[in-house]
Amino acid sequence: MNELVGPLSGTALSIEPHAHVDFGAAAVDHLPQAIAYVGHQRAFVVTDRGMRATGILDQVLRILESAGIETALYEGVESNPTTRTIDDATAQVRRFGAAAVVAVGGGSALDAAKGIALLAANRGVARDYAYTAEPPFPGLPIVAVPTTAGTGAETNGFGVIEDPVARCKVYIGHASVRPRYAILDPELTVGLPAKVTAATGMDALTHGIESLASKGANPLSVAYATEAIRLVSSSLVTAVADGSDLDARSRLIMGSHLAGLALTLSGLGLVHGIAHTITNHTGAVHGLALTAVLDEVMRRSVDVAGSPYSLVAQAMALPTSADTRSNARSAITAVRDLADDVKARLPLRDLGVDDTMIASIARGALEDVVSGNHPRLFAQAEIEEILTVSL
Repeated sequence: MNELVGPLSGTALSIEPHAHVDFGAAAVDHLPQAIAYVGHQRAFVVTDRGMRATGILDQVLRILESAGIETALYEGVESNPTTRTIDDATAQVRRFGAAAVVAVGGGSALDAAKGIALLAANRGVARDYAYTAEPPFPGLPIVAVPTTAGTGAETNGFGVIEDPVARCKVYIGHASVRPRYAILDPELTVGLPAKVTAATGMDALTHGIESLASKGANPLSVAYATEAIRLVSSSLVTAVADGSDLDARSRLIMGSHLAGLALTLSGLGLVHGIAHTITNHTGAVHGLALTAVLDEVMRRSVDVAGSPYSLVAQAMALPTSADTRSNARSAITAVRDLADDVKARLPLRDLGVDDTMIASIARGALEDVVSGNHPRLFAQAEIEEILTVSL
């Protein structure tokens, strides 16, 4: 019997069909077919402010132009997109008219695209949908072209967006804006800077670990998460050291995608609740905020998460024994060592956190919906201890 999911006789699962996935080198060349697949002949491209400098945006625009696809472009997405950004882009796509929304970039661009696609087919502003479960109309279809390997944002229909009025992260999205076509082209991630590779890779690894330990874990999420951890942990050091290693890049982008599928089914946990709140306070890079507290949260959760953490050890190809707790402790050490090897584990002070923020970050972490999926309940005082130790 799998201890992670318990008896299956009383289990009921309802799994939505996944997006069409196009994986492999040069898969981005299939972008015109992807737009036709979702029922459109026009494209509204959403990307971040740095994508043009990489050459990827020009490559995407050339592919669309060569195929005769009328295209509009919004390239103002920040690293932590806000509801104001969603509103600005939505005004533009409403003027452009019906189109497939093509999201090109990292998790920020993909998350923003979900809010834009949703609002484009509805009335109002982004904040109206941050606190509403069901929009009147389905959003425009999304074609996702991730250029980093970490967020897995192409696997789900909700984006993490900053609400500058409420000063917190909110979730904007709907099942209708879950990307219907995902292009996973590892060549688009070749040459990604080492720091970005490390941070996004640790993001994907954390998705896998938290999915295994989540209260919502089920046989499918466990399968996805386990393989994600195997792929990411075995390739991250190589990808950071050699940005041109296509095999390592391929393993990372597939691992990121599988981790995204896992978290979509299972939910995440306290590490993400803390990181979301840190990022809201300081603007820190999401993957680095996760990594700063990951091993400490795991260490304090081992009594109730021994089995999933033991599975992490197996996925990372560590020596294991019949002693589940010993395996779990080995996994925690290995995760910390991997983060150190790729220079992704930084003190929180380096991410902009100071003593005056500790209590507020701890409160915000408890209030974040993902924290409710964690396998054990943490009091605010204990989260404050985690933050203090990680300073």
